[in-house]
Amino acid sequence: MPPRPLVALFLCLLANQSGTLVLSPILVEVARDFSVSTATAGQLRAVSGVTAGVTALLIGLLARRFGLKTLILGGLALMAVACALSAAAPTFAVLALAQAVLGIAVGILLSGGVAGVAEWAPREMRARTLSWALGGQASAWIVGMPVIGLVGEASWRYAWLAVPLAASVAAIVAASRLPARPPRPSSSGDLRMLARNREVAVWAVGELFAYSAWTGMLVFAGALLIETYGISLRLTGLVLGGAMLAYFPGTLLFRRWVDRRSRLLLVGLALAGALGVSLVGAVRPSAWATGLLLGGFVFVNAGRSIAGSSLGLDAARERQVAAMGVRTAATHFGYLIGAGVGGAALAAGGYAAVGGAFAVLYVLAAVPHVALVGLRRARVARAGAREAC
Repeated sequence: MPPRPLVALFLCLLANQSGTLVLSPILVEVARDFSVSTATAGQLRAVSGVTAGVTALLIGLLARRFGLKTLILGGLALMAVACALSAAAPTFAVLALAQAVLGIAVGILLSGGVAGVAEWAPREMRARTLSWALGGQASAWIVGMPVIGLVGEASWRYAWLAVPLAASVAAIVAASRLPARPPRPSSSGDLRMLARNREVAVWAVGELFAYSAWTGMLVFAGALLIETYGISLRLTGLVLGGAMLAYFPGTLLFRRWVDRRSRLLLVGLALAGALGVSLVGAVRPSAWATGLLLGGFVFVNAGRSIAGSSLGLDAARERQVAAMGVRTAATHFGYLIGAGVGGAALAAGGYAAVGGAFAVLYVLAAVPHVALVGLRRARVARAGAREAC
């Protein structure tokens, strides 16, 4: 794969993730500034989750009409507008509106960034390219969190300008140089055909539950550190950014097996995620110990992310852009579910309850894949019995 598309996809997902992560470390400050509870402020991710999910379901039609390059550039422009509006928001309602616009951008960028791997990378390079493109998301945490913590000490509003707005501008420059390919003929039947594909349906349900837990924990991780240990926003950014370093070894390790063992990885890593998120919620002796537990949690989810992307691209075949739209919808409807479940659990039983609730979601993410494997084995057994007769 030429370096130019790889850099563009990396920056696209960097901009996407930096836009979604900003709220995590500044959530407490946003709540204080607008005189709302932390649980209420956490619902801002639910707002962007809804618009991102709806946009993602339309991504196949949009890409076929405008072309993937044009769509990505439009998403980056919307991201820049949303970040500027968030920084200037005079009321909580205006900030919620900005998050709705941000969600549209995210729905485009995450779907387009992952689908771009199939668009611009040869099949034999897909696992390697996915690992590096998805690394853009981790880099947003590693680089962005310390910067957000630093500028957020002055005002949470500066965080929107220092990271996601700057990342969007850099990504626009890189994406403008992507090879332009003519849009394919529009089709309104992509989602219906994907829904009839049992492999895709099982994969999508699993992604929805897993991302509800993964993204939900990320929404509340910064608040957990600040409210449990009373540490500064700057130190919170450093802890979260340090934990995200585990994303890179996670993708590099698990990419070796995604071409042949994606479903097995999705089951095993979902169960490992359940254990990890339970420990993060319940075991909190110090900020750095929680940071280490978050690092293990990130490592597991890095492998689960690349395995889920690979399985979705393989299952969808000629409808890969639409399939990545389904994945993005699962991710951001997952934000909606995660923010809702996390907020309710936090109000009911604190952060230990949050960890327990997200652990249940991880277990539910493994169930569809286990059920599908069971159905296949039962079908094989019945076929063998008929042949024996």
